[in-house]
Amino acid sequence: MTHPAALPPEVLWTQVKASRRKASGPGGQHRNKTETAVKLIHEPTGVFSEATERRSLEQNRKVALWRLRLALALEHREAWSGEPSELWRRRTGGGSLRVNETHDDVPPLLAEALDALVVAGDDPGEAAELLGVSRTRFLRVLKLERRAFAALNDRRRARGERVLG
Repeated sequence: MTHPAALPPEVLWTQVKASRRKASGPGGQHRNKTETAVKLIHEPTGVFSEATERRSLEQNRKVALWRLRLALALEHREAWSGEPSELWRRRTGGGSLRVNETHDDVPPLLAEALDALVVAGDDPGEAAELLGVSRTRFLRVLKLERRAFAALNDRRRARGERVLG
């Protein structure tokens, strides 16, 4: 099954309930006159996101969708297939990770890494092996979103294990 963070935007939009409201704060004279703040709820999972900082409804929709995909990657776990996806192999092949933290592929890569980490019992070395990459490259994927890396370290700390750098 495809992780919701890996769905194309047009498919993800069909699973989302969107609402708009007026937003307060900086943004000029037009900020409070129109409903430009956006909240998205992924109906199958209940995971949500919002964006209020832009004056444009369309810009806030894009930001909210990006945040929803990241939230889905962080908060929603799918049963891992046992094999790295084509996207994973394409982005991590050849000895390097070819993606930066703002790239559209970050949410699905992060979701896949976290799903594999669950199978590996939170052992980054074992998860890396399952995904066919080095431990360093695996941790680099987690570091694309600081909350994922921090959550792993929080779990390690709670078990009395060494925190990763």
